[in-house]
Amino acid sequence: MSAQQLPPQSSMAITLQIVSIVFYTFVAFLCIGLPIAVLPGYVHEQLGFSAIVAGLVIGSQYLATLLSRPMAGRMSDSIGTKRAIVFGLWGIVLSGLLTLISTLMQNFPLASLLILIVGRLLLGVAQGLIGVGTISWCMGQVGVEHTARSIGWNGIASYGAIAIGAPLGVVMVADYGFASLGIALSALAAGALVLIRNKPSVPVVRGERLPFWAVFGRIAPYGASLSLASIGYGTLTTFITLYYLNRGWSGAAYCLTVFGVCFILSRLLFISAISRFGGFNSAIACMSIETVGLVLLWLAPSTAFALIGAGLAGFGLSLVYPALGVEAIKQVPSSSRGSGLGAYAVFFDLALAIAGPLMGAVALNLGYAWIFFSAALLSVIGLGLTVLLKRRAMG
Repeated sequence: MSAQQLPPQSSMAITLQIVSIVFYTFVAFLCIGLPIAVLPGYVHEQLGFSAIVAGLVIGSQYLATLLSRPMAGRMSDSIGTKRAIVFGLWGIVLSGLLTLISTLMQNFPLASLLILIVGRLLLGVAQGLIGVGTISWCMGQVGVEHTARSIGWNGIASYGAIAIGAPLGVVMVADYGFASLGIALSALAAGALVLIRNKPSVPVVRGERLPFWAVFGRIAPYGASLSLASIGYGTLTTFITLYYLNRGWSGAAYCLTVFGVCFILSRLLFISAISRFGGFNSAIACMSIETVGLVLLWLAPSTAFALIGAGLAGFGLSLVYPALGVEAIKQVPSSSRGSGLGAYAVFFDLALAIAGPLMGAVALNLGYAWIFFSAALLSVIGLGLTVLLKRRAMG
């Protein structure tokens, strides 16, 4: 009997089922968050490479996630969501080991950098598998009518983990050194592997499976808008540490924390707005708020304004993914749900993959403040595209 055929459940029961699954997203993104505030400084200061190289190291993870999305979608649809997540957790274990080896080889900068990049690539593939697997598992467990809630709670797990992980990583490095990062990644993922062993998955959905590129074509207009809006997030996470250093400020990790807290609050308080006002209207409102936040970061005269800008950016970006996702996933059949989620997530990954090198080049030529102006401009373009998609749907 499928989740759709089961007797109606209470809202709390549905939420608890979703939370028990997105817990694995939380673990994955805690492992992503721990090094995110310290790795750019490690590459730039300890290893002696440029800001562009630091951006490439961070962006390599997102590029790997992007390239692995088709595989992640196919695996979730064909072998099951739980097995896809298990493979992802093993990837994090290996990534942690490589990160540890890299930090132990600081006296050999190039070798350390290359090993670190391989570890980041593995972490990116793991993120792709776990991200698609958890949302698809949730939708199979509680029903497609709860798509927005499934995507929403998955995002809460993601950004909540980063909000916790970023400052925790700074403390860990200060107290125990960079080697503690790799150990923590492997230990967290190994613990999740133990917990997932006895958790029952949902049956694989049978039926015609669309080729990935057919799915991609249906999803692309919605994904392009998501990508333009999400470059601001990639810019913030990759360069906020170097931006603060450039301005002579301290406490960059708290910008990530404020972003994450506001992101979570927005999803907790306003996730129902998507079903009430529609995906397009919700996305348009949220992109507008995000753009204001990015402009504040661009013009910030002090850390207080930077924190407000980060908060608005997090609050605004929060509902863009689920809002556009609800509209996008309607374009594919249930038997290709995993591929649809994978194709949609490609565009988020693309934004994060290009944000590092693109904004690194902007910072190099114009200064760090202008990276947020550029991100705000791209967000405005995404807002315009969303308006066009809404008009096409209404016409």
